[in-house]
Amino acid sequence: MSALNLLPVFAVGLAGSVHCVGMCGGIVGALSGALKPSVPRRTIRIVPDTSTFPAIDLDGAARVLTYNAGRIASYMLAGALAGALVNGAGTLAFAARWQAIAYLLANAMLMALGLYLMNAWHGLARVEAAGNVLWRRLLPAMRYLLPADTLPKAFALGALWGWVPCGMVYSVLLTALLAGSATGGATVMLAFGLGTVPMLLALGLAGAWLRQAMQRPAVRAACGVLVLGFGVLGLVRHAAGLPHGWLDALCLVAPA
Repeated sequence: MSALNLLPVFAVGLAGSVHCVGMCGGIVGALSGALKPSVPRRTIRIVPDTSTFPAIDLDGAARVLTYNAGRIASYMLAGALAGALVNGAGTLAFAARWQAIAYLLANAMLMALGLYLMNAWHGLARVEAAGNVLWRRLLPAMRYLLPADTLPKAFALGALWGWVPCGMVYSVLLTALLAGSATGGATVMLAFGLGTVPMLLALGLAGAWLRQAMQRPAVRAACGVLVLGFGVLGLVRHAAGLPHGWLDALCLVAPA
């Protein structure tokens, strides 16, 4: 995929990260405070000599970033597997029909994600429930990683958390599926994962205040409308046979 096609993938990660606040907010907050009270913390103040802007905990920020690196690494692995799967099936006679079906399904999943973020329809919750079979097998490993008071443990925890059943991740994985190669699929998931980082990093630094703000219905609705729009535009583009060009910056995948 071109850099232009990756922009909406990044945007979906950024808008959809309001969902990450609910799923990952607690663990990100725990990472920020994982050090024992007796361990000195390295901090930095953005605005000197004022209590209005509290000092940033550098150690906590490093753990949050490392956790996200592990999480994105798992996303990229899943994307590479998805892209390689379709690449391997590309020689089959029904490949073109399969790609067309996958394209429609990818955009339908985006619409479902938008409605999910808006609290208008919770069908994706059933998709997430289907992934619990894998997650139940991975969950026991988490006890060895908590508290995540070192960078290696934070990375491993993020890598494990990347396999948490998540409808938002599944919807973008369908786009990775259409990338046509392991490298393309991994790149799609990298763009998506990077889109979720700003929110989770800010959450680790701002804590409960940001978590409450991002769960406001108006914020979730605005993000949901954006993601819903990507899906609707993709389906309209497919149905109307709209040409490439500026639409590449607004559609997650090119029509098959």
